[in-house]
Amino acid sequence: MFALVLLLAIFMLIVLARSIRVVQQFETGIVFRLGRIQSNVRGPGVHLVAPMIDRMQKVNMQIVTMGIPAQEGITKDNVSVRVDAVVYFRVIDPIKAVVNVQNYLFAVSQVAQTSLRSVIGQSELDQLLSDRDALNARLKNVIDEPTEGPWGVRIERVEIKDVALPEGMKRSMSRQAEAERERRARIITADGEFQASKRLAAAAKEMSSDPAALQLRLLQTVVEVAAEKNSTLVMPLPVEMLRFFDRMAPDAAKPGAASPEEPESVEEVMDELPAIESQTAVPGLSGLPGTTGEADRAPTVQSPVWDRDTH
Repeated sequence: MFALVLLLAIFMLIVLARSIRVVQQFETGIVFRLGRIQSNVRGPGVHLVAPMIDRMQKVNMQIVTMGIPAQEGITKDNVSVRVDAVVYFRVIDPIKAVVNVQNYLFAVSQVAQTSLRSVIGQSELDQLLSDRDALNARLKNVIDEPTEGPWGVRIERVEIKDVALPEGMKRSMSRQAEAERERRARIITADGEFQASKRLAAAAKEMSSDPAALQLRLLQTVVEVAAEKNSTLVMPLPVEMLRFFDRMAPDAAKPGAASPEEPESVEEVMDELPAIESQTAVPGLSGLPGTTGEADRAPTVQSPVWDRDTH
């Protein structure tokens, strides 16, 4: 008798242990009784179920963070890009999440990938790079449409993480940005020169009223140039001074004046030289055959005689 009571007590403990279910704070319990789902869900706490009749399935109600693998696509302006993103979602209706879809995690992942490709094809490259907020909101609505109503899964947020561009497109964008910066620099420089020219024009107008001011400014410029270690000092010369020298030039430099005498030719100079005569005989040549008395004389140049009375 005692053994039977003991066996009955053990059996009751086993049935009680299989009947107790604990649901965590972040979970919701769904009870299937003989294969049919019960409408009332079980919240956090301890619950009793009928053993071998009821089966409880727990559903996590926390926000799930899921990364979307990088998807390659062609934008609306025919640029090949590679985009990856991250999606945040949670279950709002545990019965639909369990009954209407076999694995809602895998289903949401596939919908997110296809929706990301669709959004890439409908967007331009500038929107992918600059207008991220609008694309995130649009992608959230596209993913949330087939998941919230039928599956009981709400998409909380979608963020585009990275947009990978081809190397050629990166170089083109770099050149474009460099040209844009150079254009802005030139505009700023031109604006500064324009403002400086207006200031200089006003200063020149003020200094033109007093000639001494122009002279002082000239001397100040000379001092600034000479302050550096230069071996050359540049002195500005007014154009009016050059014109004054041009007016004071002699008349011989003007066109129509008498030209200077031309120099004598070489022939005329040679004719005026004194004549060359043979006066002195060279000893040793008189006895040679074929020579005459006139040929034996060595040529000498007749030098002029200095006459004291004449000179």
